[in-house]
Order: sequence, then structure tokens, then C-alpha cells
Amino acid sequence: MARVQRARIRTAGLQPAQILAGLVSLAYLVFGIVGFTRTGFADFIGRNDATVLGFSVNPLYNLGFVLLGAIGLLLTFGSGRSRVFGLLTFVAFGALFVWGLMIAGTVSSNPVSQAGNPFNLNGPDNWVHLGLAALGLVIAFLPARHKVLLPEDEDETVVTDRADSATVVEPVPDGSRRPKHEKSPAVAREERPPGLAH
Repeated sequence: MARVQRARIRTAGLQPAQILAGLVSLAYLVFGIVGFTRTGFADFIGRNDATVLGFSVNPLYNLGFVLLGAIGLLLTFGSGRSRVFGLLTFVAFGALFVWGLMIAGTVSSNPVSQAGNPFNLNGPDNWVHLGLAALGLVIAFLPARHKVLLPEDEDETVVTDRADSATVVEPVPDGSRRPKHEKSPAVAREERPPGLAH
């Protein structure tokens, strides 16, 4: 008798989003730590002439990179969590990009002018933030690798109807399962005594 098997689709092993999120998180962590070696911890939100790879940094900016890198490393242990990290990166750097545009005067009205420039942002930083926001979207929507799992071939399945009885279920050619004590409608019709209404 043919047995119909139902396949299940599951994510397979380490996902590309996890690998990319892990590498990006390490890069953020290293960037933030190197930034602290250049700026120290004094004048936390002030203007600083220190640069890392040509980009202006200050202690608050470095702290943001260190925190984002640490959070990213914690979130790389699951495919869904890695995607959450991607969205978090997109939101964080998207906001910094918009804020940087307002500080640089690209946007005519600056609603955050009273807040000043606590992250020490400049023109080149804006384009890096745009690129990092796009990278966050890539992490969030990177396709997952899947595998198909087939159920193990079992001889019989026991389904308990009541606490004191068990019914053995066997496959029927039409693909559904029916307990042995229940007969198919065609068999039940043939076994009815004559004279009973059908």
C-alpha cells in the first residue's frame, strides 16, 4: 500500500544573513574600539578632530559602534535574530544619515538644530551612513537556505481515543488516514442488512 509522505521545509544550517551580520558586527566593534584609542573618553559629545579611516569620530559615536557591534554579535545566533539586527542597523544609520543631511544644510529646515552635533557628523559620514543603512536592509532581506524534511517511515501510528482504548491508524490509498474499526463508506454500504434505508 502506498504511503503519502508530507514534506516539511526548514531553514538549513548557518544562514547567509547570520554570516553577514556576524562580519558586520565585528567590523562595527573594531571600528568603535579603534575610535576610542583615537579620542579617549574626554569631551564625550564635543567636536573632535580625531578620525578613523578618514571619518570624524568622537566618544559618543564610538560608543554607538561598540554597542551596535556587541548587540549584533549576540543576535547572530539565529536567522531571525540576524534579520532583526539588519533592521536595527537600517533604522540607526538611516536616522544618522537624515540627521547628517540636516546638519550639513542639505535639508533646508533643521528641526534638530537645538541638539547641535553630538555625533560629530560631517559630509563624508552621511554617505557612509547611507551605505550602512542599505547594508542593514540587505541583511534583513537576504534569502534563507532551506532543506526539505520527509517524515520517517513509521510502521504504525497509535492514536488514543479514550484513556482506556487505543486505535491503530493505517494509511488508505486516497492519502487520508482512517482508524481500522471505521470502514470506508463503500464497505459500510455493502455490509448493511437488506431492507435498511441507505
